[in-house]
Amino acid sequence: MDHGWNSDGESPGSLRRRDFLGAVGMGGIGSALAGGFALPADAVELRERKQEWQPSTERKVRVGIVGYGVCKFGAKFGFQDHPNVKVVAVSDLIPERRAGLMKAVRCGKSYESLEKLVKDPRIEAVFVATDAPNHARHCMEVMNHGKHVMTAVPAVFGSIEDAPKLVETVKRTGMKYMMAETSCYRADCHAMRTLYKAGALGRIVYSEGEYYHHTTKPIDSYQGWRIAMPPLWYPTHSTAYYIGVTGERYTSVSCLGFRGRYPEYQAGRNRYDNPFTDELALFETSEGGVSRMLKARSVHGFITETGRVFGEKGRMEGLAYHGSARDLPDISRPALPAGVPPGGHGGSHGHLTHEFLTAILDDRDPLVNVHEALAMTVPGIVAHQSALKDGERLSIPQFEA
Repeated sequence: MDHGWNSDGESPGSLRRRDFLGAVGMGGIGSALAGGFALPADAVELRERKQEWQPSTERKVRVGIVGYGVCKFGAKFGFQDHPNVKVVAVSDLIPERRAGLMKAVRCGKSYESLEKLVKDPRIEAVFVATDAPNHARHCMEVMNHGKHVMTAVPAVFGSIEDAPKLVETVKRTGMKYMMAETSCYRADCHAMRTLYKAGALGRIVYSEGEYYHHTTKPIDSYQGWRIAMPPLWYPTHSTAYYIGVTGERYTSVSCLGFRGRYPEYQAGRNRYDNPFTDELALFETSEGGVSRMLKARSVHGFITETGRVFGEKGRMEGLAYHGSARDLPDISRPALPAGVPPGGHGGSHGHLTHEFLTAILDDRDPLVNVHEALAMTVPGIVAHQSALKDGERLSIPQFEA
């Protein structure tokens, strides 16, 4: 593909912009453009501290990895580099990709399908990096064979029909389920979550999450599932900037769509009968606040994921805190083992893998468990229904324990 992006789908320009935002904070853009880079007087710039990982066990989780498509995510989350992992087997439906995944994760065993891989009694956990329309089905197949599962986003695709089935499967099997939402382990989102839990933000009055991904051509995918899909069927990079910060919920939504000029979105040209290249949703939250979330393709030359939270006691823009709290907690992400790369999407990949593995080893719920995963995913599906109804306000179903 000829977009000039890096391996994570980010343009050099967006990386420069992200570095800039990380340096000054979104709130400091005005003063920066005016000729200075000083933060506003009430801002505290938060920094991660260097930490060293201390192993708690030498046990290795025996992992299977499925999926090595366009994004090659099967190898990009660093399972093969983690000291508490042994990659037992891999799978991809396409033989050439299957061979590539074997090489990338240094594994000598493969299966022709996920359905065959999950029958291997040696495997304890599976990373599902398959096509989005099959995520829920594949995860249930994994758990029904007595194996923990980490899945690429989103949790369900286009319909909420699988949501209660997914919850029931997790509860019945007792297996760990985690959705690998990258925004949750971006440095800014992790810092927001840490400060929110410490009470430094208070209730969130207003929040924003934005996922811009401009392309001149459709991104390829297995059986073309990405082509002209409704934007907010893939919402979690945005919605993590509220759900992944607070653990609260969206209760209703009103959404509008933008009809871009790409040919694949014109009437009768896509499988989803979707006319919208971009969607912007306004959610009511369980805290009584409002949250604006968008997924945009049409904004020229822009590829980024970002968010902001504004609370009764403080606000966060980038890593800049503005608020009343002065005794602020350490916002560092958990230390990674030597040799485990942070990876793409803001250095989140390695942290997501580490979180999943430690949840298994410590026998606890992972950060993005099935309830959080559905709370990030389902509101986007309902938002698209609202957009098709010219912004009609719709209630969002909840899928809790």
